[in-house]
Amino acid sequence: MHIVVCLKQVLDPEIPPKYFKIDPETNRPEDDGDMVMDSYAENALEAAIQLRDSVEEAKVTALCLGDEESEDVLRRALSFTADRAVRVWDDEWEDLDGQAVGHILAQTIKTIGGADFVLTGYQASDIEEGIVGPVIAEELGSSCITLVSDLVWEENTCKVTYETERGYGVLEVRSPAVFTIVSSEKNVPRLPKVKDVRLARSKPIEEIEMEDLESLDIERCKSSLKLERVYVPSREVACEILPGEDGPELAKELADKMVELKVL
Repeated sequence: MHIVVCLKQVLDPEIPPKYFKIDPETNRPEDDGDMVMDSYAENALEAAIQLRDSVEEAKVTALCLGDEESEDVLRRALSFTADRAVRVWDDEWEDLDGQAVGHILAQTIKTIGGADFVLTGYQASDIEEGIVGPVIAEELGSSCITLVSDLVWEENTCKVTYETERGYGVLEVRSPAVFTIVSSEKNVPRLPKVKDVRLARSKPIEEIEMEDLESLDIERCKSSLKLERVYVPSREVACEILPGEDGPELAKELADKMVELKVL
């Protein structure tokens, strides 16, 4: 069994707001230093490793669309004991929407030999489109189950628990299939062992370029959306101290001010 888990690197969502600044020229954060693996992608990685460990001769390939900086994400996947790490990138792919990302990842999966199961995060914490997994499934001709919280291998099928509006549903799914993973108590990311972290530093990361993807549609790699502006809303707060010596006088001043402001 070949399991591919698609990963993404994002700006750390825990960064203090006062340190988060946008460059008006590029519409990107001024400091890209605090980059981490997307949280849903990390849940998907944990689910993929657990599924592999329950099946004989199964392998996990960690796949990331990104530049050299995204190799940190793949190193983390290797420290989780992923069997293979693949990075696909071209300098022309700076601004991609979910449709383009899904197309590129699907063609990359075909190039590396296909997959029985593909796992992605339910959505990315920076964009929150939630369409990459379904696009991959459409291009690979696979079934697609979204909002998956648990995967169990039973008698040549994958027993899938997924969220619904009224609770949970359970399906038995045969390969090939794509699952988009949500956070649950069953896929809490593990703490990698020190030994695995050290080994991950020296393991190879395969690099795939645009020219290596034979069925890639260049037109589909162009974003259908144009980002006009990204900014942090500014909030101006003014505080006025009302005069008064005692409670009744302060209450009168407050009431007069509220009438002036047409609140009353």
